[in-house]
Amino acid sequence: MGFRNISAWAIRNPVAPIVMFVALTLAGIISFMRMDVNQQPDISFPAVAVEISQPGAAPTELEMQVTQRVEAAVRSISGVDELSSYISEGNSRTVVQFNIGVPVDRATNDVRDAVSNIRSQLPEGILEPQISRLEMDGGPIAYFSVEAVDMTLEELSWFVDNTVAKTLLNVTGMAQVRRGGGVSREIRVILDPAKMQSFGITASQVNAQLRQVNVNAAGGRAEIAGSEQAVRVVGNAENAYSLGEKLITLPSGQTVRLADIAEVRDRYAEQRNVSKMNGRQVLSFAMVKAKGSSDVTVYDNAMKKLDQLRKQYPKVKFTQLYTSVDYTKQQFHSAIEAMIEGAVLAVIVVFIFLRDWRATVISALAIPLSAIPAFWFMDLLDFTLNNASLLALSLVAGVLVDDAIVEIENIVRHMRMGKSAYQASIDAADEIGLAVLATTMSIVAVFLPVGVMPGVSGQIFKSFGLTVVISVLLSLAVARLITPMIAAYFLKAEGAKPHGDAKWIDGYLRILHWSLANRWKTMGIAGLSLVATVVAFMTLPVTLQPPLNLDSSQVKISMTPGTTLEQTEAVAEKASAILRKQPEVVAAFADINVGSGDIFLTLNPDRKRTSTQFERELAPALREIPDARVTFQSQSGGLGRDITFMLAGDDPDKLYKHSLKIVDEMSKLKELRAPRLEGDTPRPEINIHPRFDLAADMGVTTAALSQTIRIATLGDIDQNVAKFSLSDRQIPIRVSLNEDSRKSLATIQNLPVPTARGGSVPLKVVADVTFGAGPSELRRQNQNRRIVITADLAPGVVEAQSKIDQLPSVKNLPNGINRVSFGDQKIMAELAVNFVIAVISGVLLVFAVLVLLYKRVVPPMVNMSALLLAPLGGAIALHLTGNALSMPVFIGLLMLFGIVAKNSILLVDFALEEMDKGVPRDEAIIDAGHKRAQPIVMTTVAMVAGMLPVAMSITGDGSWRAPMGVVVIGGLILSTLLTLIIVPAGFSLAVGIERRIGGWLSRKLIVGGKDGPVPAPHHPAE
Repeated sequence: MGFRNISAWAIRNPVAPIVMFVALTLAGIISFMRMDVNQQPDISFPAVAVEISQPGAAPTELEMQVTQRVEAAVRSISGVDELSSYISEGNSRTVVQFNIGVPVDRATNDVRDAVSNIRSQLPEGILEPQISRLEMDGGPIAYFSVEAVDMTLEELSWFVDNTVAKTLLNVTGMAQVRRGGGVSREIRVILDPAKMQSFGITASQVNAQLRQVNVNAAGGRAEIAGSEQAVRVVGNAENAYSLGEKLITLPSGQTVRLADIAEVRDRYAEQRNVSKMNGRQVLSFAMVKAKGSSDVTVYDNAMKKLDQLRKQYPKVKFTQLYTSVDYTKQQFHSAIEAMIEGAVLAVIVVFIFLRDWRATVISALAIPLSAIPAFWFMDLLDFTLNNASLLALSLVAGVLVDDAIVEIENIVRHMRMGKSAYQASIDAADEIGLAVLATTMSIVAVFLPVGVMPGVSGQIFKSFGLTVVISVLLSLAVARLITPMIAAYFLKAEGAKPHGDAKWIDGYLRILHWSLANRWKTMGIAGLSLVATVVAFMTLPVTLQPPLNLDSSQVKISMTPGTTLEQTEAVAEKASAILRKQPEVVAAFADINVGSGDIFLTLNPDRKRTSTQFERELAPALREIPDARVTFQSQSGGLGRDITFMLAGDDPDKLYKHSLKIVDEMSKLKELRAPRLEGDTPRPEINIHPRFDLAADMGVTTAALSQTIRIATLGDIDQNVAKFSLSDRQIPIRVSLNEDSRKSLATIQNLPVPTARGGSVPLKVVADVTFGAGPSELRRQNQNRRIVITADLAPGVVEAQSKIDQLPSVKNLPNGINRVSFGDQKIMAELAVNFVIAVISGVLLVFAVLVLLYKRVVPPMVNMSALLLAPLGGAIALHLTGNALSMPVFIGLLMLFGIVAKNSILLVDFALEEMDKGVPRDEAIIDAGHKRAQPIVMTTVAMVAGMLPVAMSITGDGSWRAPMGVVVIGGLILSTLLTLIIVPAGFSLAVGIERRIGGWLSRKLIVGGKDGPVPAPHHPAE
């Protein structure tokens, strides 16, 4: 049993294929119900973060003392792809990205070992290095506020940190629950600078004694009265008052109560974060999902946990402030609706053409029998229901019925010859079997290379390409096993009838006769079409991906270094007030930190402006806010803006000066708004320069200066502070000056510093205290200093990168300065290369399929030349609808290549079969046109109908789907018309050329073969 007559086997043995597809359909339904829903495909590349904190440390010191040493240690690890570091005040974060395929657990252990080896080389004042694999996936999926009438702010904050966080972290896939606003409880030991100076004691000495005194410790074991007892040393104070009564030993040997030199309070830490909703301060928490988990599943399970908390704590009110999950759900439902609507429209088209409800039902069965089992295979491959996989199913909604249409149309044609339904099904299915196989394999050949692309880009498009392949292969199985089998038993034969005699067929045959009689003129039309295609595409704007029309937006606030929390809060309130006045804004939630902040906007779904138009038109008003940089978070920019590119070099000064030149030239481009360097604003500093002669005489070291000043102004690092034990947790005892004392330079100058003799001296005696400035942040890439230049696009502008690349300072980079691709830019550059390779591979695979089918080389070239006819209609449709060339357009063109190849295969395959039976060339071509025009037009109209919901995108955000649908519909309509006219003429020319060249080559080159000469027998000499 060969593939050609597998349909005959299914007709004679109907139980086996029925059982198989019932089982596959049930498996698909179960898998669909189990599959996770995500907005984007899971991109799993191994990456490990090394985070080291040193409170109060300047970025320049952290870079030299911490970051460079960490980078040097991890660079030598096998499999490292790239390093990127970000250094701000008191914090150094290095992300080590490994090549895809490196086990992330092994990578994490290797990084941890490398950092452990250099731990002794790092400064003493750092917190313990935190090494973790990057598990969080993007930003928070939801923000909630918490209110309670029977709790203080501190109690409510602990309720969120303890009860809410623990409950939500039990949800599978929840990576982090992060509190915003609120306070953390601390025992504050607020030192009095004057009393400290009079008693001659320093902040570091007070902190060290509290660590030694206020502690519960193990004391060993005793055996008294015949039993064993554990010995505990209980030194922990019962409350803040008893802590203040503890005695502190002075350097002179005397003692003093802690309360005599400091005010001891049970209160909370200095507030460094505020959350506000529509101008009102709230306590909030954010939920962040882990990599590989579903947005929707994590969110829905978290909602169930919150419902449980509401029942347990009826006086606590939880209010949702923002979520991105609604958009994900909306896109999921919209994609499913588009797929169903497309399928229904395709079935209606079949009925209009065949006007036989039985044949229509048989064709309609192909869609669910192909689409539903696909979910089972997707589940086996660990795919999720994301934009890419659902886009693939929406795209093939019309294609799934394609093979069934070709089969059923051929069966109906045979029935109208006077055959029974049973015999017509066997004969028609056997006749067209290889053509159906070839047409399906043409789509498989185009999309299989896309599904197996390497790298991160391959992970983005793996689910898309393989979902298309799986779906069309299932549609092939349905067309060969189910459609003929049901037709044999369900269709009703009505005797001999004319078929394919519609008026439009007669008109087409007249045009076909003309094209065969004027073959070179027809080829001229093809050449003009190719030229028009090039011109049409060259005049289209180009962008990487179309902007999404989201129901949310995000504003980023960046203040000048040195800004306080109150000043940042005031700017955030100004920005929120401007935003709340807009009719599109439903709610504005602000997450405010010292010197930076984010405003999350919930937009009205029924707004007139798209989210991108709203952002571009409102951006100038936000830029007018003084003393701050307030910008919208761009969908395409790597650091939140539309344009982002990076320069790297060894010489920081040279790099900075050249970057300023580029920014100056960019500011003259009308396509850009507000180009600037990120992190270019210097932060104010108080510089303390030791007087080494005096300091040496008094035994004062630079390390002692640093420790004393840090503890006095900021408090010691968490791992070195004393702890106060509560019944359920330990809280820190923070020793520091009052916040008001830090406002006076004289207070800092008079801070007591310990000497080697046991006494203390004022800071100003052993050091000069001056004002200065330093960088607010530093960035490094692959062990080089890097600078990031960003800008926004002007309203209405789609792309400006090509003009930036032509700027003199960008084209002529000095020696030692390089442009670096990073993050999304690097992924997209890799994607562009892989996509080109995939397209070329797909075209060659289609050619290989055709050569195997025809067992000839020249006719497949006619099919391949038909691919050049595919894009013209798509380009015209893009011009008419105002769309740009983007990634979804290129994907649509891929689908066009596969479909156009299918149409030309149906024509050429039939003509070749007729010619093999001895029918003259032109007669065979005309017969092919007569008998294949209707199935070609039927499948084209069905696919156009199936793509209409995708192109129109009535529900949901069609930013990605619509351009793809437009290019496919436009390309299908025009390429089908051109294929029906140009391919027959080209095939006629190709057959003539093949005969002439083939005969000449066979005479010149082929000397063997079945009919080759037999050598004369050799008779040895006698």
